Amino acid sequence: MRRYLGAVLLSTALITPIVMRADDDDHHQRANRVQRYYDRENRDWHEWNERENQAYRRYWQDQRREGEYREWNRLNRNRQQEYWRWRHQHPDSVIFHDER
Repeated sequence: MRRYLGAVLLSTALITPIVMRADDDDHHQRANRVQRYYDRENRDWHEWNERENQAYRRYWQDQRREGEYREWNRLNRNRQQEYWRWRHQHPDSVIFHDER
């Protein structure tokens, strides 16, 4: 019985760091996952990052939407498509013209 218990404890001690490392890597990958959205009208993909988030906030201000700010992923499909139309008319060079 002692040998069996010793083997279980030893196995647990050896496997625990491997399991913990795998779990940390999984959390890291999920945190760094890039969200991409497909624009059906223009048939292209858009990566949602901090710059796109800033562009969306600019769009929200330009459109003077009534009510409180709504995150892009909470909009219905028609409103999202309106944003992509606006976004194609306002490339980074227009929106972020003061940055270099």
